Amino acid sequence: MSMSDPIADFLTRLRNAQMAKLPSIKCPSSKTKQALSKVLQEEGYIDNYSVDPNDGKPLLTVELKYFRGKGVIEEIHRVSRPGLREYQGVSELPKVRAGLGVAIVSTNKGLMSDKKARDAGIGGEVLCTVF
Repeated sequence: MSMSDPIADFLTRLRNAQMAKLPSIKCPSSKTKQALSKVLQEEGYIDNYSVDPNDGKPLLTVELKYFRGKGVIEEIHRVSRPGLREYQGVSELPKVRAGLGVAIVSTNKGLMSDKKARDAGIGGEVLCTVF
């Protein structure tokens, strides 16, 4: 059975693992999930990520980050989904919690945070918000 929204599955795995205080998660890898992990690492929400080739099916391992026993990611929400895509221009990109959080945007230059997209002057599909 195929999965209809692998990005939502990845975000749910992150959310559940942090609530259970797990040190890391493993999930099927894709270029989008790797790019999403890269942005989360750049913004300081996860410690590290790596791709392990496993019999032709690569696995993405994400090491979660905690501060004083609490997960760094307080909330993570999927915005654009297969049934309803959310595209925003550069002037309409969301500011998560008055700029304290980050929105991850898929642009023609790749996945990036809303701050970088504003600096580059490009909009795109808002994949998720993280705080």
